Amino acid sequence: QVQLRESGGGLVQAGGSLRLSCIASGGTFSRLAMGWFRQAPGKEREFVGAIGWVGLSTYYPDSVKGRFTIARDNAKNTVYLQMNSLKPEDTAVYYCAAKSTVVVGPVNYDYWGQGTQVTVSS
Repeated sequence: QVQLRESGGGLVQAGGSLRLSCIASGGTFSRLAMGWFRQAPGKEREFVGAIGWVGLSTYYPDSVKGRFTIARDNAKNTVYLQMNSLKPEDTAVYYCAAKSTVVVGPVNYDYWGQGTQVTVSS
């Protein structure tokens, strides 16, 4: 069983940056594809990116491409979401997710964190 815990959320002004972290335990982190999602109030959960086992493969939807970057440190069992040029519409609860797969993308992830709130003020 894999446990995930996100951190790094907070309040930031539009145009600012935040880096979220997600630390994993209970599994072989280097064999997990990791994804990030977000959910704003009243909206469906949205995929914001994913990264493969060793960090060479990443996948981003158009809505965040060029602004968000995912990286991982397998020695620390941690995946990061660097968010730049933040907009008020990026306000949401952000979740990390994991799946034992070689596929990098918006797959059906098996494990989820509890989420961290990101609020972008205008």
